[in-house]
Amino acid sequence: MHRRILQLAIPSIISNITVPLLGLVDVAIMGHMDLARWYVAAIAVGSMAFNILYWLLSFLRFGTGGMTAQAYGAGDRDLCARLLARALTVSSAIALAFVALQVPLCKLIVYIIEPDPFLVGLVEKYFHICIWGTIPSLGLYALTGWFVGMQNTRLPMVVSITQNVLNICLSYAFVFWLHMSVTGIALGTLIAQWAGFVMALGMVAWRYADVFRGVRGLFDSTVADYEHFFMVNVPLFVRTLFLVAVNIWIIVAGAKGGAVILAVNSIIMQMFILYTYIMDGFAFAAEALCGRYYGARDKEKFHRALRGVWQWSLGLVAVYTIAYMFGSPLFTSILTTDTVVREAATDYYIWAMLIPISGVAAFVWDGVFVGITNTVGMLKGTMGGAIAFFLVYLLLADRMGNHALWLAFDVYLFMRGVVQHVIYIMDNSKFKMQN
Repeated sequence: MHRRILQLAIPSIISNITVPLLGLVDVAIMGHMDLARWYVAAIAVGSMAFNILYWLLSFLRFGTGGMTAQAYGAGDRDLCARLLARALTVSSAIALAFVALQVPLCKLIVYIIEPDPFLVGLVEKYFHICIWGTIPSLGLYALTGWFVGMQNTRLPMVVSITQNVLNICLSYAFVFWLHMSVTGIALGTLIAQWAGFVMALGMVAWRYADVFRGVRGLFDSTVADYEHFFMVNVPLFVRTLFLVAVNIWIIVAGAKGGAVILAVNSIIMQMFILYTYIMDGFAFAAEALCGRYYGARDKEKFHRALRGVWQWSLGLVAVYTIAYMFGSPLFTSILTTDTVVREAATDYYIWAMLIPISGVAAFVWDGVFVGITNTVGMLKGTMGGAIAFFLVYLLLADRMGNHALWLAFDVYLFMRGVVQHVIYIMDNSKFKMQN
């Protein structure tokens, strides 16, 4: 079981690591041009808008993955095929709606963010090119979830690496060879998104032709089928709203403390993100395996997979805690040479050290709950954590200042795991499967 967990987790971890690399390269490319600060700012505003959009629609990946894992475990090939068709239909419909509404959407984003007037034209140019990438990007969410449900994280890894390398190469060529500035970055992103989507579809046809062979009326889903699809996914969407609210509040609260506090908070958040890269891989493994054995009603293997994921996760907690205990100053010095920021950050390392301990249960149970499609339980966990976050911060902010923010964040992570653990225990009848 441990070997199978690693086979699923490691490719997901590699895929996760390629994502921030792309953003760093885009900023580096823009940062070496004339008027660099304006181009970097335009890319930051435009990409932030799409990041929030894609984050809100991440249910397409999670919901598809959990339902597919159960169908795979039950040996229902027909349902596996139809689930992918259903997910791609929904993702395409949502993406086309965004394309059709791109003008008012762009105006709304500019109105909310209020960038410098000089940036508005650059942001609009970036947005109106990248909006056409919502079709392949949301389609890739559905495909990635389907691959994970089919117990295959290697194919999404190959797609992710290929897509990001292509994006970097194209962006570099468009900007430095064709002198296209923001337009070049946007076109590089768009072409890479479509290339990754087509590549993933090709992998489905190549690797899973037998799953679709003989399936009649692949896209002929009933109203009840789509009702079930949205019953699973709507709680995931609402859950994401709570996640976004917490993360936006961290930025807003940090900004009130001034430039130094904002920089310190960014460093601590990067330490959290560094932890999520690895933990997400094991959450994906929990999703795939627990969903598979839940669908197969194999109680013994379900609990073996759960124990295995917990063992690896607790091992990571020990590694990360020790690393943050002794390596935080080095990590900070890599991110900034500003001595004021580096000195200020030392007061907050304790909160970074607590992140692995407070967050481990949230990641493990998220993976399990996605696999068994208990998305209402995930929503309850995140909602409980978010309520705890805002209560702790509002009660202690006057006395503890910025420390209250990171105490609240650790409490938020911890409460997510606690609530889902309680749900697991209280609803244990749902896990009484036939061996």
